[in-house]
Amino acid sequence: MSTWFVNLRDAFRTRLWPIPTIAVVCALLLGLLVPERDAVIDQDLSGRVSGWLFGGDADAARSLLGAIASSMITVTALTFSLTVVTLQLASSQFSPRLLRTFTRDWFVQVTLALFLATFTYALTVLRAVRGDGDGGGGLVPKVAVTLGFALAVASVVGLVLFLAHLTEQIRVETMLRNVHRDAVATIRTVLTARGSASVPRDAVPSPPPDAQTLLADDDGFLTVVDEEELLSIAVEEDVVLRVTVHAGVFLVRGTPWGSAWPAGTGRLSDEDRERISARVAACVHVGFERTSTQDVGYGLRQLTDVANKALSPGINDPTTAIHALGHISAFLCDLADRDLGPATQSDDDERIRVVMDRPDFADYVDLGLSQPRRYGAGDPQVLQRILQVLLDLSHRVTPDLRPVVSGELARLRATAAAEPFDATERAALDSLGRQVELHLARPWSAERA
Repeated sequence: MSTWFVNLRDAFRTRLWPIPTIAVVCALLLGLLVPERDAVIDQDLSGRVSGWLFGGDADAARSLLGAIASSMITVTALTFSLTVVTLQLASSQFSPRLLRTFTRDWFVQVTLALFLATFTYALTVLRAVRGDGDGGGGLVPKVAVTLGFALAVASVVGLVLFLAHLTEQIRVETMLRNVHRDAVATIRTVLTARGSASVPRDAVPSPPPDAQTLLADDDGFLTVVDEEELLSIAVEEDVVLRVTVHAGVFLVRGTPWGSAWPAGTGRLSDEDRERISARVAACVHVGFERTSTQDVGYGLRQLTDVANKALSPGINDPTTAIHALGHISAFLCDLADRDLGPATQSDDDERIRVVMDRPDFADYVDLGLSQPRRYGAGDPQVLQRILQVLLDLSHRVTPDLRPVVSGELARLRATAAAEPFDATERAALDSLGRQVELHLARPWSAERA
């Protein structure tokens, strides 16, 4: 899938205006075309069909369409106001990074599209209604007016469903579920199953001292790297490319983000360096905000932010933090089953041409647990939940990842030792800590049995 299409799809899904705008244009065209067809087919309609259509005169049609248009613009303003209030609540109560998840909600976009389309359609058909005293002869487009009435009824139903949907969306449980779902979808798209990597990590090439440094052309978050195009460039230029940053990192113009060096023993001329630099720069896309397209850690960052916000003195909601830690545990357990660290791409001769540096398991564990451990250090229930996360991981990690879990356990014990907990609280923490140690010490085959 081409990079431009990925960026376009992500931009389309995470903004409120594209679907409503398309709906307004379609409603405008429909409002122009249906009255014209009405004048042709009105005489051919059977009595049974005509009985279901609008049967009033021009004044009645104008009143109905005017009422629909005026009410729909009021309902649209109300819906937009409720949406803005919900966005403010999500930003202040949970995390500003949850706004992107909410704005990509198709239900909100479709509801706004329905309301605006109904308003536009009613207003457009209204101009086509003519009485007998108006110039050009009378015209009451029965089908068009009936369709406007049907859209108004659909909008009423849509408003009721939207209010029900909105009350569900502002719940922290729903927000955490949506973030977790999107994060898992990114994992499954970007990362491969553990053990499927074809190249051992010690075989990943490192740049020589005279390697060309690739510099960022713009400021912003790295959103998408076109890996297929990088491989094509590396093969055509007969070089090896290494990207030392990953999606989600903020790039600063003029700072290094990668390197290139000849695949053989030759050297790159100044002309080669300029050409390669220009070509690979087009493969790296930056934006003003992080996205979940290739950024595996973005969902984890959102979940951690919710936990951090809940543990802040202004919010003081440790229950929400504990809930968020449950999703963090499930996310990290899923990561334990994936290949992390550097990823490589090879040419047809199985020679490594592109190396993509990525965070390893320890980086993700630190991202998900370090801040909640620090901000929740004074709450034994929060520390117990973090220990439960480590216990969950102890069941899932392979032997090579066990030092990550044991290291995090040591950090948590040091944090707990500095707090004035009573004997009962310390006993509960010690018990969970010993369970983590026991599971880490068990043979791997027994854990998988």
